Amino acid sequence: MKTTDTATTGVESHGTPGGSGPVVTRTPPPAPRKEPKKEGATLNVFSHGVLIIWAIMVVMPLLWAVMTSFKTDKAIFTSPWSLPDRLHFENWSRAWTEAHMSDYFLNTILVVGGSLVGTLLFGSMAAYVLARFDFPGNRFIYFLFIGGMSFPIILALVPLFYVMQNMALLNTLHGLILVYIAYSLPFTVFFLTAFFRTLPTSVAEAAFVDGASHTRTFFQVMLPMAKPGLISVGIFNFLGQWNQYLLPTVLNTEPEKKVLSQGLVQLAVSQGYKGDWSGLFAGLVMAMLPVLAAYIIFQRQVVAGLTAGAVK
Repeated sequence: MKTTDTATTGVESHGTPGGSGPVVTRTPPPAPRKEPKKEGATLNVFSHGVLIIWAIMVVMPLLWAVMTSFKTDKAIFTSPWSLPDRLHFENWSRAWTEAHMSDYFLNTILVVGGSLVGTLLFGSMAAYVLARFDFPGNRFIYFLFIGGMSFPIILALVPLFYVMQNMALLNTLHGLILVYIAYSLPFTVFFLTAFFRTLPTSVAEAAFVDGASHTRTFFQVMLPMAKPGLISVGIFNFLGQWNQYLLPTVLNTEPEKKVLSQGLVQLAVSQGYKGDWSGLFAGLVMAMLPVLAAYIIFQRQVVAGLTAGAVK
């Protein structure tokens, strides 16, 4: 009888106890060992390194500003990179009261809050109509909003000043709210128009079948569905309006009606050669805290709004 090598063929032949003949048993060949994939490892290390460096470049100035706000003016110049000997909370209280940061903070909340509500309301209504209804001039109106995004605001300052003056809106908070709304509408309509196009039409059609009007369908059906997009564009508008400096400088010159950006500049230049640097950094941190808090709270909604509609 011919014997086959089981190491090479994987077949083993042996006899049965009753002598009925050989029984062939096949053993599976050993599985080849898989080497760990190293494709893209270098790219991942490089990308993570760039992200770490970018995070350090962004976070370090913020941490340094917070640390400096608790120092004295002498410590800021003698040891700018060292930790404060103790937390000087009097810098914050001095900036809040003596530098009138409380008044600037209240004015900014009123202006940004009113303009943000108006921008989201009017922008969502315009975007919904442009995204869901076909009528003559639809694309023309849409491209007018797109053109508003590319128009530099500095070119409109002089005519805008005279328009506000003729309408008795100069140096008023409600006039500044209207200007902020007009300034933010192009981007809001552009962003929300693309977002409304990704929402399913079957829900709106079901609401129409049930007898809902266009107004009720928009406010009770479509607007709640667009919540991620509203939060995303709201955060972007909040950042732009909160840090706005050019428009209030030209249109709002009354000292008691200035906003935070004007107040920080006023705090920096009002002391002459003897600057209150510790109070200035305290006011700067006060102006940054609402922006950081808003982004930290709504960061998931911002990402969801940016990625919504990317994959259907």
